[in-house]
Amino acid sequence: MSAVLLSTTYFGPIQWYRKLCQGRQVIIEQCESFQKQTYRNRCVIATANGPLALTVPVERSTPPAGQGTTIRDVCISDHGNWRHLHWNAIVSAYGDSPFFEYYQDDLRPFFERRWKYLFDFNEAIRDVLCQLLDISPSVTFPRQYVRHYPADGPDAADDCRDTIRPKLPPDDRDAPIRPYYQVYARRHGFLPNLSIIDLLFNMGNESIFWLIPQ
Repeated sequence: MSAVLLSTTYFGPIQWYRKLCQGRQVIIEQCESFQKQTYRNRCVIATANGPLALTVPVERSTPPAGQGTTIRDVCISDHGNWRHLHWNAIVSAYGDSPFFEYYQDDLRPFFERRWKYLFDFNEAIRDVLCQLLDISPSVTFPRQYVRHYPADGPDAADDCRDTIRPKLPPDDRDAPIRPYYQVYARRHGFLPNLSIIDLLFNMGNESIFWLIPQ
């Protein structure tokens, strides 16, 4: 495939970031309808009690007349003091990890500043994470929604919008996600395909070796 098509993600899983490292054109969907219980507004981290899902509360904005509601129209809600809760959960989970102190100042601002739109928030996170991971994917954004992309030809794309989901096992067609050091591995065993921050806080600048094709 000449391109890979991805949904937007909130501190997306390792599987999602591996797609960014395959050397292909990356298309991040901005015209689809919002879907609940996906990585679009959820990430999963490892805690002392096991995996924990952190979900950004959202609300629909009113789109311009004549236009449908898209992922770009979804606003972040301030309900439940979620920013404070998410950051405290991350500090509790990764405060003792090898590289937390090294990266915490890069990520803390996402839990201090208010963002209006989920898509813009996710893209800002992705941009910072790509810098920290030292990857430079070529990213574009479609101007209209396409339900089915062709399997071959100049417009071909590997459509991963609905295949990278919390309830689906990681796609290992290229290679399975190799185990790496995790703080709570002795208690819970290795937990695959957690949020990219799990890899970053545990492996630091070596994280790239778990993302690039072997």
